[in-house]
Amino acid sequence: MPTLDTLDDAVAAKAFRRLVRHLRHRSDAQNIDLMGLAGFCRNCLSDWVAEAGGMRKEEGREIVYGMPYAEWRMRHHLEATPEQLARMEESMKRNHVEAALDDALDDSFPASDPPAMTDPSR
Repeated sequence: MPTLDTLDDAVAAKAFRRLVRHLRHRSDAQNIDLMGLAGFCRNCLSDWVAEAGGMRKEEGREIVYGMPYAEWRMRHHLEATPEQLARMEESMKRNHVEAALDDALDDSFPASDPPAMTDPSR
């Protein structure tokens, strides 16, 4: 039985693309709510893509959002409520510091271990 470490890259890529398409479809799920529940959002995911792929942040965001980020914000972004901000802040505490989170992530999956987090020269 495969584990996360032995999962075929093609299978992982298909699952990743499905996740991104799901997030594109569910534009009603605001990033602030994702942050409040899981401690990451579309911006985090797009930043990981950009870092793992050695591209600019804007390129990563266009891959994840399926359009320029400014356009997505104009179409779908709602202002965060104080309650949403409080949930996000509480959720982010669970992430502790980036270094501790990075240590907990699987080194074999490039998007979870971007060079900027592991290479002190970047």
